Amino acid sequence: MYDALLIFSAAALVLGATLGSFLNALSFRYRTGTSVLRGRSRCMRCGHALRAFDLIPIFSFLFLGGKCRYCGARIAWQYPLVEAAGAMLSLLTFLAHPEPLAYCFWLLVWMALLFAVIYDLRHLIIPWESSILLVVLALLGFVLGITPATSQALLAGPVLAAPLLLISLVSGGRWMRWSDALIELSLGWLLGLGLDLSALVLGFWLGATVGIGLLYTQRRWKYCTPRLTMRSEVPFAPFLALGAVFAYFIHIDFFSSISLFW
Repeated sequence: MYDALLIFSAAALVLGATLGSFLNALSFRYRTGTSVLRGRSRCMRCGHALRAFDLIPIFSFLFLGGKCRYCGARIAWQYPLVEAAGAMLSLLTFLAHPEPLAYCFWLLVWMALLFAVIYDLRHLIIPWESSILLVVLALLGFVLGITPATSQALLAGPVLAAPLLLISLVSGGRWMRWSDALIELSLGWLLGLGLDLSALVLGFWLGATVGIGLLYTQRRWKYCTPRLTMRSEVPFAPFLALGAVFAYFIHIDFFSSISLFW
């Protein structure tokens, strides 16, 4: 039994890292007219086609010292970080949901959320396709019985997405993107009222902490670039995702008592 757990855990890590590698490629090729399923990966500086040994998730980056084998250009840290994040999310999902159907469902959820995060960090925009996919997965969870379709769960999505939608309406989408509310809608349905309310509060805390930290840092080091101000745009999806991961896997529920009033 213990040996089987180790084998399946190792398989989950490999699968997650591989999916992370795929999401890296997708984040660079999405909406560029280049298919992520066809054509060999190439160095973004010298254009040399990469071999299979150059594309092993995490290990190729470490073995090559973070540099291209052919031209010596530095490889972006995004590659190993996203691959490691994919591996850890896959492992945590397997440990929480060893049943095949539940594991596949939640793995798709976390991978879709991870893609939204890395694309938002790179381009300061969340693709509508990833937001809609999360909504579809949330509704599918109700249909498959993976997430309970209670009245509280059904209301959680609209109730928790409403504040973000209101901020978007008031600001015309400048303070909060429309897709953030759509992601929060899906997270409300997926996590339920108590957990997702905790995730949302954690997301705001994390976002405020990082934003204030960046402003303080550049005041100390005046030559930091890019220059940030109180009006600078900071992607919110990464903080929503981090809040959701912490709340879900660590079962942080600051507001569990709210269920007493339902």
